[in-house]
Amino acid sequence: MTVYGSIHKLRRTAEIIAPGLDFAWLAEIEKDLALVMRPRSKFDRMVLIEVLVEAALTLIHEAETSPNLTSLARARQVRNGLMVALLGLCLIRLKNFAALEIGRSFVEIKGRWWIVLAASETKENRPDERPINELLAPVIDRYLNQHRPVLARTDNPSSALWLSSNDGAPMSYAAVESVIKTTTLSTVGIDVSPHLFRAAGASTVATRSSGNPHLASALLHHTHPSVTNAHYNRATSLSAAERLRQIVRQYEKK
Repeated sequence: MTVYGSIHKLRRTAEIIAPGLDFAWLAEIEKDLALVMRPRSKFDRMVLIEVLVEAALTLIHEAETSPNLTSLARARQVRNGLMVALLGLCLIRLKNFAALEIGRSFVEIKGRWWIVLAASETKENRPDERPINELLAPVIDRYLNQHRPVLARTDNPSSALWLSSNDGAPMSYAAVESVIKTTTLSTVGIDVSPHLFRAAGASTVATRSSGNPHLASALLHHTHPSVTNAHYNRATSLSAAERLRQIVRQYEKK
């Protein structure tokens, strides 16, 4: 899938740059890849949002109550847990999540934290403004006031929300993605990528709040529900699996 996508983009770019040249040979490679590519199933990696958030908050609690951690290890673990919890409750794209900046895209308004993205920063070219669930407010305050300064190692740190535990510099896109995948694997036993958070969110909403058919689209900032249903919503299979589990348990009790 990745190689096919890269070849497709390469061919289109080449045709735009040099429209007079023949790139039929590259198109043939693209067609060959299209015949054999198979998307990786998401079902075995699907975790409902409440499970991810609960695991993240548990990780934070363990970090802040463990007497055996150094201040740096504690700060890193709190940061990792907050990443998972915040992304679980605010389903923005990884590009935006990794680039959150205090005072610009991560702001406090009348005592409540918000994620504020300009139209130029979103894939849909529309502003995206989200109040952060008050459940995370105490954790955010402790992270900013106690743990983030430990990561920063300086009195004048970057405004980036996520700082590296290695040198206090802003974390890159790849580093944030790696931390989220590693943290979910260690807490829930499944490697959940940031992109899968969006699928998990859409499926969770469809499963838990089926009376609001367009809620998932709004959470993912999509303009049309068909995009959400086609690429993110796995509620039907999750509901079926849950129903099967209930049936099996009924027979186990007999």
